[in-house]
Amino acid sequence: MRRPTPPDPRRGLPLPHLFEGFGVEIEWTIVDTATLLPTPLAHVLLGEGRADRAFERPRGLARWAGELVRHQVEVAAQTKKLEGLGDFFEAEAAAMNDALAPHGACLLGGGLHPLFDPTRAQLWPIDASRTLRAWDAVFGCRGHAWTNLQSVHLEIPFEGDEELARLHAATRLVLPLIPALAASSPFVDGRRSPFVDTRVDLFRAKHAKVPQVVGRIVPEPITSQAGYEARILRPMYAAVAPVDPDGLLRDLRLDGRGAVARFDRGVMQIRLIDAQETPRADVAVCAAIATVIRALAYEMLPGSYPIEGSTERLAYLLELSMRDGERAVLDDPAYLRAFGLRRDRVTFGQLWDHLIERCSPAREHAEPLDLIRRHGPLARRMLTRVGSVDRANLEGLCRELSECLRDGRMLLA
Repeated sequence: MRRPTPPDPRRGLPLPHLFEGFGVEIEWTIVDTATLLPTPLAHVLLGEGRADRAFERPRGLARWAGELVRHQVEVAAQTKKLEGLGDFFEAEAAAMNDALAPHGACLLGGGLHPLFDPTRAQLWPIDASRTLRAWDAVFGCRGHAWTNLQSVHLEIPFEGDEELARLHAATRLVLPLIPALAASSPFVDGRRSPFVDTRVDLFRAKHAKVPQVVGRIVPEPITSQAGYEARILRPMYAAVAPVDPDGLLRDLRLDGRGAVARFDRGVMQIRLIDAQETPRADVAVCAAIATVIRALAYEMLPGSYPIEGSTERLAYLLELSMRDGERAVLDDPAYLRAFGLRRDRVTFGQLWDHLIERCSPAREHAEPLDLIRRHGPLARRMLTRVGSVDRANLEGLCRELSECLRDGRMLLA
């Protein structure tokens, strides 16, 4: 196969082809500044007349949007390159915090709130949307899996089957690595979770009533849009049909895997990234993931991995990463060779060290990534800071995380 020429980063926008642009979405929780508990004030940022979670508020190059619940908000932007995007998102966070301050509220990062009781969540009016009513009837849109998750979505464009095949194959290989870099949800219900990335565990549990919606989180291998529709979408739609007689959920947005092809917008959306404590870290994590996917897609790394049984094997590796993050041990030599590492056994953290050094994200991302490499993902630093897990210590952690987002700094171990 002819090796394609990597895209020229100097070309202008809009650019629909592989790696000729990015979309980034970051979700935050709105909390009361006194109690640090979620508070339903999204309308302060989005407007009182908002009727459902489809509402968006344009802000120049950014957009603010709501989620299912009134205490969450999302900021999103599309960009030609990730450089400078951390500063851009920090300015958006500052604007949100300024608007919330008179109401005694502020933003909180992290993958989920460690103390939140999901039964206290206030949803936007589900009755205003037939689709939301259908989602609630089938999956029950109350509980941590729906009301207490904050993620970062990274979108990478593609055009046509050849680009889709390259991007999809590369993304599947990288998905198991993401929690080892981005995990930030080690606490739930005031307790230490078995996972450093509890958000991803809840993410797969949220569609348990129709497990085909999420599959193994790692998507099945495909090489074309027709193959994606045949292997992923149609079986998923068939599985949900008995509980969705009106077909309201028969939509691309039903796909609950960790990376999904959005053919309506021509992007691959990666969903396994926990929100970090500050946008600089969010964007640095996105940059590390994107550079590795790009290296695989353009054959700058070997990338070859056996297809037979790969979904199950990659799902197993993802489980290891979710549980133990950077300390989990990888003992799959074929997987390591796909990243150019001829070893039989390394930790996920050691593999990330190898990849960051070899793929070299832009210089502005070096400092956040170096801190993560030295002290672990945010989840590891949260565990270190909390020590003994009790409510007072978790409240103190939430306060410091809110200050990190406000001040644009990372949490130190």
